[in-house]
Amino acid sequence: MKVLDVVATLQDFPEQRVVKGQVGTVVEELDADHVLVEFADVNGVAYALAPMPVGQLMELKHAPADQAA
Repeated sequence: MKVLDVVATLQDFPEQRVVKGQVGTVVEELDADHVLVEFADVNGVAYALAPMPVGQLMELKHAPADQAA
């Protein structure tokens, strides 16, 4: 995953106030296994900024598979 990828969580992270399926944006690559993700509400107000294990995130796609970068 890379900066600005849109992701969804695959499990709950209660200590971060993030539940399974919540959508966030990768804002920094921390290491090979972790990224920093910002979670914001529909008004764009951030409610969590948390390091997340890449293995517990799913990258969301906004284009057909043959057009994905």
